[in-house]
Amino acid sequence: MIDLYYWPTPNGHKISIMLEECGLTYQVKAVNIGAGDQFAPEFLAISPNNRIPAIVDSDTGISVFEGGAILVYLAEKTGRFLPTNTAQRFDVLQWLFWQAGGLGPMAGQLSHFVNYVQEDVPYAHQRYANEYDRLLAVMDVRLRNRAFLAGEYSIADMASFPWVLPYRRLGNDLDNFPNLRRWFDTLKERPAVQRGVNLGKDWRRDEAKNETARALMFDQNAETVRKAAAGLGR
Repeated sequence: MIDLYYWPTPNGHKISIMLEECGLTYQVKAVNIGAGDQFAPEFLAISPNNRIPAIVDSDTGISVFEGGAILVYLAEKTGRFLPTNTAQRFDVLQWLFWQAGGLGPMAGQLSHFVNYVQEDVPYAHQRYANEYDRLLAVMDVRLRNRAFLAGEYSIADMASFPWVLPYRRLGNDLDNFPNLRRWFDTLKERPAVQRGVNLGKDWRRDEAKNETARALMFDQNAETVRKAAAGLGR
């Protein structure tokens, strides 16, 4: 049994998609990031970065935080979606790390300025809009002569899809990226992907309008970490 510490965000969706694709039995432990659940001592014991997602595998006693690491763990546990051939394996891993280091952070920053920042910050908005646009183009070029990012469907695709999913809200148009559009339309028809992105869809989400929630999510510094580590919460 896998315990999935989760909130319905793109990083959470990476793992719910993978669990659904693999058909693994799991139970969801909701971590309401707008209510401060990420600072609970029991969660910090699993995820010291106070971020979702995280998992605990009762079969092995292993806990893992960080989406990319969780995807690799689940792929190795099940023998699926990560090849064992060295060249093919690293083809998947390089695109997984590309998502973790580029597509996710840049889309996340753009989302922050689109959805959460009250004042107008034109430079920051344009900076991240341009980078998100560039990264979508990187995917589009990569997909010119292959169905998926690393040839076969893999954890690299599962990690990237949730960050392409909000493209409209982030001000982009997939019709400008025909190869990416084909890839996106293929993935969104997969039943496991649909189940993964719909997990928690109806949970109450008001972080963008709630000042307290925004502070819990974004008003953090070194002292936040120290207090949480001391079991004082936020």
